[in-house]
Amino acid sequence: MPQTVKKNAEERMEKAISALKRDLATLRAGRATPALLDRVQVEYYGAMTPLNQLANINTPDSRTLMIQPWDKSSLSDIEKAILKSDLGLTPANDGNTIRLVIPPLTEERRMELVKMTKKFGEEAKVAIRNIRRDANDDIKKMEKTDISEDESRRHQDDIQKTTDKFIAEVDKVLAAKEKEIMEV
Repeated sequence: MPQTVKKNAEERMEKAISALKRDLATLRAGRATPALLDRVQVEYYGAMTPLNQLANINTPDSRTLMIQPWDKSSLSDIEKAILKSDLGLTPANDGNTIRLVIPPLTEERRMELVKMTKKFGEEAKVAIRNIRRDANDDIKKMEKTDISEDESRRHQDDIQKTTDKFIAEVDKVLAAKEKEIMEV
């Protein structure tokens, strides 16, 4: 039974790392990638719809994103959604496609992105610590009926080791993203 709690906690911590990586992929690091547009929501026939469900997104070169909507009537809606997003990009509409030119990052913008990266990292660490707390609570509940106090302590120590491992993984992912952002 405590093994199930530890396994469940580890799976949830892996999901927190995956969510962090997905969030970091949406940060602009000077290169064009379709993941930059993952958080863009377009109002399409009254419903908020992810941009990647309305259009084909390509990267013809390292500094340009090309958006080809499947429904040409949604071009203006997509353009408005990109302008409203926090990407800081200006779309160029040619009637059939939208081009987004990714300008080189300024030092000031790089520092802002590093701050955002750290914010995402702290959120991931808090999520991992909350998972640890939940697992420890479950182990303590088992201590009252199923397991001894020594076993409980040992399982809690194992959960702490797992937590430390995932916190170190968050730090590693953040360091890689910061290096990518600061690269000129």
